[in-house]
Amino acid sequence: MMNSKTAMLGCILICLLLCSVLMAGCTGNSSGQTDNKVTPTTTVAGAQASDAAKATSGGSSLTVAGSTTVLPIAAKAAETYMAAHPGIDVQVTGGGTGAGVKAAGEGTAMIGMASRDLTAEEKKKYSDIQAHQIAIDGIAIITNSANPIPSLTIEQIKKIYDGNITNWKDVGGSDAAIVVVGRDSASGTREFFSSDVMKKADFVKTQLEKNSNGAVQQTVAQTKDAIGYVGLGYVDSTIHAVPLSVNGTLISPSIETVKEGKYPLARPLHLLTKGQPTGDAVTFMAFIDSPEGQKLITEEGFVSLTK
Repeated sequence: MMNSKTAMLGCILICLLLCSVLMAGCTGNSSGQTDNKVTPTTTVAGAQASDAAKATSGGSSLTVAGSTTVLPIAAKAAETYMAAHPGIDVQVTGGGTGAGVKAAGEGTAMIGMASRDLTAEEKKKYSDIQAHQIAIDGIAIITNSANPIPSLTIEQIKKIYDGNITNWKDVGGSDAAIVVVGRDSASGTREFFSSDVMKKADFVKTQLEKNSNGAVQQTVAQTKDAIGYVGLGYVDSTIHAVPLSVNGTLISPSIETVKEGKYPLARPLHLLTKGQPTGDAVTFMAFIDSPEGQKLITEEGFVSLTK
C-alpha cells in the first residue's frame, strides 16, 4: 500500500518538475523573441547610419571618356577636383574622339571628350548631344630630335602623308626614307588633320597608325626618321616640333602663336554631354571653366579660353 502511494507521489513530483521546466523554457523563448526583434532593428539602424555617412561623403561616380588629346586636361582636372570633393570618383579614359562622341551620345559616359567639332553625321545620329568648348589646341608636326627639320609647308606635309614625298632629302633633310606615323580612324586629331592638311586625300598605305597622341610621340621619339602629328600638349624635349612655313614666315607651334591666330593648324577642344549636363557633370565642367581650371589647361600645354 505504501509502495503504491510512494509511486503515485513520485509521479506527481515528476509531473510538477516537467511543468516547471516547460514554463522556464517558454519564458526563455519569450525573452529570445524579444532579442530577435531588437537585433534586426539594430542592424537596420546601422545600415541607415552607414547610408547617411555615404550620402554625407558623396559616394558618386563621374565617367569621362574619349579624345586622348583632351585626356591630360580631364585627368589633371579630375585629380584636383576629387581633392576638393572627396565623395566624388571621377573616372577618365581615352579611346579617341569617335569613342567620346559615341559614349556621350549613347549615355554610356556622363561626359565625352572631343578634339574637333562634331560632324554632320554625328549631329544627326545624336541629335541631343551638347558640345561645350573648354580650350584650343594646335596640331604640332614632330620629328625625331636627331632629325630637326628646319621647316615644312602644309603642302609638303600633305605630300609626305599621301606618299608623294618619301625621302627626307626632298624637304631639306638627310638621304633617308621617311617613316610616316599617324593616328587611327577613331581619332579626332586624325579627322582634323585629314580635313585641314590632307584635304580628304588618302593617307599613304605604309603609315603606322597609333591609337593615341602619346603613342605617336613615343614612336617618333624612338624612330630617327619618323614624322608624326600630336596635340600641342604632347610637345616636349623628347621630340622636335617642326616650324611651319606660312607665306615665307616660320611659325612654331606654341600657346602664344595659337592664341594669336598665327599658327594655322588649330582646333577646338570640347566636352560633350547627352542633353544639358546634370549632377556632378555640371560642377566638374564648371570647375574646368573656372580660372583654376583654365590655369590647369595652360599648365598642360594647351590654350585656355581666358584672355
